[in-house]
Amino acid sequence: MKNIFAQIKGDRAIWAIATLLAIFSFLPVYSAASNLAVSSSNTFSFFVKHFMHLALGFAIMYGIHKVPYKYFRGLSMVMIPIVFVLLLVTLLQGTTIDGANASRWIQIPIVNMSFQTSTLAAVVLMVYVARYLSKIKDKEVGFKETILPLWGPVFLILLLILPANFSTTAIIFSMIMMLTFIGGYPIKYLLIILGTGLAALTLFILIAKAFPDAMPNRVDTWISRIENFANGEDTEADYQIEKAKIAIATGMSPLGPGKSVQKNFLPQSSSDFIFAIIIEEYGLFGGVFLLILYSWLLFRIVIVSQKSDTIFGKLLVLGVGLPIVFQALINMAVAVELFPVTGQTLPLISSGGTSIWMTCLAIGIILSVSAKREELKGKEELEENPLDILSETI
Repeated sequence: MKNIFAQIKGDRAIWAIATLLAIFSFLPVYSAASNLAVSSSNTFSFFVKHFMHLALGFAIMYGIHKVPYKYFRGLSMVMIPIVFVLLLVTLLQGTTIDGANASRWIQIPIVNMSFQTSTLAAVVLMVYVARYLSKIKDKEVGFKETILPLWGPVFLILLLILPANFSTTAIIFSMIMMLTFIGGYPIKYLLIILGTGLAALTLFILIAKAFPDAMPNRVDTWISRIENFANGEDTEADYQIEKAKIAIATGMSPLGPGKSVQKNFLPQSSSDFIFAIIIEEYGLFGGVFLLILYSWLLFRIVIVSQKSDTIFGKLLVLGVGLPIVFQALINMAVAVELFPVTGQTLPLISSGGTSIWMTCLAIGIILSVSAKREELKGKEELEENPLDILSETI
């Protein structure tokens, strides 16, 4: 056991947080999955599936944290065209649900598993932007010089994600804007990009509304969700949020593990609305516990970023780490009706393979940066105290 822990590098607190979130997820997922097993009457298979997703996720985390983070700089360049092709293939599938674009997943051959390509694109884009910002740091670069190398890939990839998944597109764009601001990109240029992004979104919506048969899209769904949220109307589209609110209200007197009632009515009880099920079963204690863990994760992300020895390392940690916490907060906000329904999962808690794997990938990158810092610190101590090491050897 001691040898196993010796192989684990990086920030121990982040390892602990990820492990606690994963362990805590088992009971809520097992409980919430009961409404998915109506036909088979077998919830244990969903428990095993969730376990396998987490096991593979932690294997990814472990493997990635062993890779020196400097290599992610070059890998992001290689992955951008690969991600573009994957997103294009995903979009061209033409999958629709009730006439709306639902092309978010592709099937992985042989293993017969689905993979949501936009989640991979999000991680790759954040690494790519961190690489570019570190490259131009402390250099005087004009706006025109950054359009193609920085914003070209960003807008191209977001354009491929937008038709089927507006919330993911908005989150990625927001995180990139935040990262570029932190990275010292001129604010006047950011305002131009923000205006361009809003103009592009408006144009897309107008075209989609004018030519609804030209390309399946989810524009009507987006508008409906925003309008219903703003007006507080109770429509069929608000069915899930109403059931989530009932679950949270019930949580004032927790029902106990596995005893949730609303899991039988919430279609996405094990993924998008698992936070409501956790409150219903564990009460405020469960909700506060998760808030503390995600807040702790945010704190450790900032610490690892500050301690990194390079600009790329600092931006890389923030780029892949902040979206994890941001997504968690959005998921919780949706459950308590502070935000329109987005379809975002709760990182490392909700069931679903792709979200777990990409979260673990991002955490692995953060751990790689912190592991490098530990390595440098160890070398500094060795240089300062060579006699101590020699005496221990003797």
